[in-house]
Amino acid sequence: MYIHLALIQTNSVIDALKKVTQDVDFEIVSMSTTGDKILDIALSKIGEKNLFTRELEVALETKQVDMVVHSLKDLPTTLPEGLMIGSVCKRDSPYDAVVMHPKHKGKQIQDLKDGSVIGTSSLRRQSQLQRKYPGLTFESIRGNLNTRLRKLDEDGKYDAIILAEAGLVRMGWEDRVSQILSADVCMYAVSQGAKAVECRADDTDTLNLLAHIHDPDTTMACIAERAFLRTLEGGCSVPVAVCTEIKDSKLSITGGVFSVDGTQCVQDSVERDLSEIIEPPKKKIRTTKGVNQYISIAGHTDISHNALDAIMAAGVELANKILTPEGAAILKKAKEDTAKAVLEEKRKKELIKAVESGSLK
Repeated sequence: MYIHLALIQTNSVIDALKKVTQDVDFEIVSMSTTGDKILDIALSKIGEKNLFTRELEVALETKQVDMVVHSLKDLPTTLPEGLMIGSVCKRDSPYDAVVMHPKHKGKQIQDLKDGSVIGTSSLRRQSQLQRKYPGLTFESIRGNLNTRLRKLDEDGKYDAIILAEAGLVRMGWEDRVSQILSADVCMYAVSQGAKAVECRADDTDTLNLLAHIHDPDTTMACIAERAFLRTLEGGCSVPVAVCTEIKDSKLSITGGVFSVDGTQCVQDSVERDLSEIIEPPKKKIRTTKGVNQYISIAGHTDISHNALDAIMAAGVELANKILTPEGAAILKKAKEDTAKAVLEEKRKKELIKAVESGSLK
C-alpha cells in the first residue's frame, strides 16, 4: 500500500493538537508541490527556491488552509511576508541512515568495494561521504521514500542509498536501516528531523493553539542552525552541514561547508552557556500577540527572548567563523558549480524539447 510521509507527519501534528484542545475540528487538504513533481533531476540542479513549499504557502496566503506541516529542513530561512513558523515540534533523529541493497545485508558503508554506487540527491551527503570514502561513486536518486526504496531494490543500479533516519522511522521502516551515520562521518542538514507548522503571522488563534506543541529545546537548536544557514546564504544547492547539542543549559553547535567533490572543507564550533537567561517553564503559554520572530520561527515558547537572541547570535557567530577566506572561496565555488549545473540541465531540457517537437533534427 502506498503511504505518503507528508500525510503521516500531518496526522502526527493533528494528534498532538487534539491532546490539548477538544474545541477544534481538523480537515486535511492534500496538495502537491514543484519538488514533488520534478523527479528526474537532482534538487541542486533545478535552480528554484521553495521547491517543497510555495504551493502550500499560496494556500495559506489565500486562506484555503490555516496551517501547513513541513519538514523544517525544507523551509527557507526567510518566509514570504505575512507567514511564520508557528510551532517547531520535538525533533526526531537528525542523523542520516544508510539503506543497503538486500545483496549487501549486514554490511556497512565502509564495507563496500570501490566503485559501489551510492544514491543520494543531497550535495551535503555526497560531499561529506565522498571525502570520507573517495572510492565510492555517487549518483542522484529522486522520488519519495517509497520510490527511492523501490529503485534501490529493483533497478540494480545502487548498492545503497542515504536517507534521513527520521523519515524512515516515521514510515515504520526502521528494519531497512543498515547504519546510522555519526556526525564525524556525515553532519546533518539544518533542522533535519524537526517538523514545523507554518501559519499566517496575524492568525492569533492558530498561533496560540500551536504554542502548545512548540518544543523549547528543538526550537533553540533550529534557531541557531537556521541563523547559521541564513548568514552563509546557503541552501540545498550548497553543501552546508551542522551538528547541535543542548545539554545542561548549554548550547554547542558545529558547522561546516564543503566543496562539491568533498576535497575541501572548513568546520568550526560555538558554545553558549544559557543557564542565566533561560526562564523556568510557566504554566501559562505566553500570548502570541505581537510575537517576535527568530529566523521566521515564533518566539512564543517559555524561553526568554534574551536566550533566543543569544542562540540566534551563536548561529551567526559560527557562520562568520566559517567565512574565512578559504570558507568563503569554498562557498563561492560550490554556488558557481551549482549554477553551472542548473544551466546545463536547462539546456539539456531545451534540446530534448526541440528534438521532440521536430524543430531540431
